[in-house]
Amino acid sequence: MINPNPRAARLLVLLAAFVCAACGLVYELELVALGSYLLGDSVTQASVVLSVMVCAMGLGSLLAKRFTRRPAASFALVESVLALVGGLSVLALYGCFVWLGHYQAALVAVASLIGLLIGAEIPLLMTLMQRIRRQEAGRAVADLFAADYVGALIGGLAFPFLLLPTLGQLTGALLTGVINAAAGGLIALWLFREEPAPRARLLLWLLSGAVVAVLLLAWVGSGAFERAAQRRLYGGPVRVSEQSRYEQIVLTGGAGTPARLYLGSRLALCGRDQAAYHSALTGPALAGGRRDRVLVLGGGDGLAVRQALDASGVRRVTLVERDPLLLRLARTDPVLAALNRHALDDPRVDTATADAFGWLRTAPRQEHPYDVIVADLPAPRLDEADKLYTAEFYGLVRRMLAPGGRLVVHAGDRLWDVSDTVRAVGLTPVGYAAAGRGGCEEPGAVGGAWHFVLAAQEPPALSGLDRFSADGVRVLREPAGGDGRVATLLEPR
Repeated sequence: MINPNPRAARLLVLLAAFVCAACGLVYELELVALGSYLLGDSVTQASVVLSVMVCAMGLGSLLAKRFTRRPAASFALVESVLALVGGLSVLALYGCFVWLGHYQAALVAVASLIGLLIGAEIPLLMTLMQRIRRQEAGRAVADLFAADYVGALIGGLAFPFLLLPTLGQLTGALLTGVINAAAGGLIALWLFREEPAPRARLLLWLLSGAVVAVLLLAWVGSGAFERAAQRRLYGGPVRVSEQSRYEQIVLTGGAGTPARLYLGSRLALCGRDQAAYHSALTGPALAGGRRDRVLVLGGGDGLAVRQALDASGVRRVTLVERDPLLLRLARTDPVLAALNRHALDDPRVDTATADAFGWLRTAPRQEHPYDVIVADLPAPRLDEADKLYTAEFYGLVRRMLAPGGRLVVHAGDRLWDVSDTVRAVGLTPVGYAAAGRGGCEEPGAVGGAWHFVLAAQEPPALSGLDRFSADGVRVLREPAGGDGRVATLLEPR
């Protein structure tokens, strides 16, 4: 039944367990990442995928007991189906999100099926190991799970540091499927090739080959598929579509049509409204007192920096943006660079590629007294952006303010929550709103208006807001008995 000696055969089975575990974790992370990019709220997406897959893995292990009489053929069948479903999962779910709209139900279905198939692997591999050489069950389990867990480690590290930045989600999933199919074929169709009957072995060969062929065809057509999906999703031709470690960055428009910037499928910038939005964001804070040094947190598109440079008296602007790809596009993309008027190339501008929270923690206060701090950050959701709307974050911001300095925050639909949180760190907040101009549905617009919080150690000079009233900026009064509350790292909502 086995050509290699038992020791070599056993090592090959453990290698298959290692590879399959790595592939399984990549599928899992692909589903989590895709849900986070498309829908936001990464905690919910991770919770749904992990809980559904773990439960399905248990069911898969139970179902595998029925197939341990022919473990090699069963393992080949499981891996072929798993390679097909896992490899096509990103393409299928993205298409479902774009054209059908029932993404959450499809996510649960795909995660359940992948979990069932992954759960069936261990019982079948255990049976194969025992057929090679009978040994104490505890020792066999220890060896198999060691290979499985180390494989999961490698897959978990390869996804964010290798597959995602170099191949992207779609191609990365397809390549993982090909590797998965090859691992299953190695075990069943070569190492244990005498177990399946000749006809069954031929069918398994044909199935494995068909799976690889389908995945390769999907890769060949992935470019056309992605262009069609993006045209449907974004309503027009896509000029730039690049995947960074943090998000998918998409630029549309130009040549007479309004430019739009999408970060993770969410509209982050619209050419029609960007001037009104960034004027409302930065203008009142820059108009209220000294403005020699300005700190912009987020805002990697360079438009808030451009507004700061346009204000008289600004001598230095520091931009902190975590995504180097967005910074590169802000400098090199002709449409985006024209919108920010090449602000990032101005000699008065310093850029730091870092997470805003981490940068604030490590920046010495005495070296960075800022007169104005602009928080042009992603809208708060239950994911990594929530930490940028907490008391801990605003406490770090307060430490960086010079005497008389001002902080402005784009608060989205959490205006009074942000106001209460800013007040909790010793700053005095004032809420204000501004209306858009061009009809773009900007993120964070509530009832057709953007909401901001202007704060300082002393009550912010309302003259800075009053002079913008002609442009539709108005001061808001906090409602009596409002339910706003202080957000912290442990209680983000």
